[in-house]
Amino acid sequence: MILNRASSRLLCSFLLAGGLLSACGTEAALNQPVATTESIPEPTVSSEPSPSPVPVGGPISGLTGLQVPEETALPRPLSIMINNAPAARPQSGVSEADILYEVLAEGGITRLIGVFQSHTGVVKIGPIRSIRPYLIDIGESHGGVTVHAGGSPDAYAILQRQKKEDLDEIGRAGAYFWRDKDRKAPHNLYSNTAKLREGSEKLGYAQDTPVPGYLFNNPDAQPTGGQAALEFNVNFLLKSYDVGYKYNVERATYQRWVNGKPHLDLNNDHPVEAANVVVMGSDHKVLDDVGRLQVDVELGGEALLFQRGEVIQGRWSRKPGDIIRFVKDGKEALMYPGVTHILIVPNAPSFNSHITYPGAEKTT
Repeated sequence: MILNRASSRLLCSFLLAGGLLSACGTEAALNQPVATTESIPEPTVSSEPSPSPVPVGGPISGLTGLQVPEETALPRPLSIMINNAPAARPQSGVSEADILYEVLAEGGITRLIGVFQSHTGVVKIGPIRSIRPYLIDIGESHGGVTVHAGGSPDAYAILQRQKKEDLDEIGRAGAYFWRDKDRKAPHNLYSNTAKLREGSEKLGYAQDTPVPGYLFNNPDAQPTGGQAALEFNVNFLLKSYDVGYKYNVERATYQRWVNGKPHLDLNNDHPVEAANVVVMGSDHKVLDDVGRLQVDVELGGEALLFQRGEVIQGRWSRKPGDIIRFVKDGKEALMYPGVTHILIVPNAPSFNSHITYPGAEKTT
């Protein structure tokens, strides 16, 4: 993908801050928050949400809207920081996350956050990487135990000051991780859901926390008010982080592609796919000479929701203590039962400059 002039300036700021580029801007430019659209009023989630389907049989996951076996008690989610560097691909376990986030870290690279709760069995997950303050916020919003290996100084300050319930490989939870000999460090750190849940229990963490859920549509309902979008592309900053989604009519999911190739799970060769894909715009700001970022995950902004081969334009909104939600005309949109992916892109040079799909409005 060819970056326009404004995108190039933002990318240069990130890479300069990370020590990867020598002449793309001044130190003052690094600390300049990105521009955001101020003319659109902030929506609120309706106090009278649309009804979800009545559960039949076993419990329904609030994260996926899918029924789980009747004898299964849904455990506390695990919010796991997953390495997304090219050398870390393909990852393990990403097809089995109930919710998968992608968001920028420093230097133009992105990090994945997998929220795991409803899948049964032992799921190998990784490679696992470090934490940042906004990643803590995202993971905890789902009631999850944060799983990571190291973190930025600001992230550690939050974990220690607020006595967060986290599993840190370089801390006291090291026994619940392992290094895979088939890969080179730092792209070889793994764990699985069984070991992590064991560690959470032995460290005395709460096993039943409130888990906010989405509102779900009837899976047979047809979307209304959208625009056809059988495929779309999302570019964060670097060409090695060019993400595509293609709609599979038979599975009623968007299957994920990375750099022109299907994104497959190393555990099982299954496609990484989602029934719902939200692309949301957020203010990003470079904080230091290492390139660490401040990413807004609270104030709301422009967003797109892709479902059933269509796209809806709306906003993302978040109340205190709640998860990020997609809203249209001030009302929370219904998700289709299944996995949800949420991609957080910068608002600079514009939100729309990061997304390409047939009929998309082009702005710079």
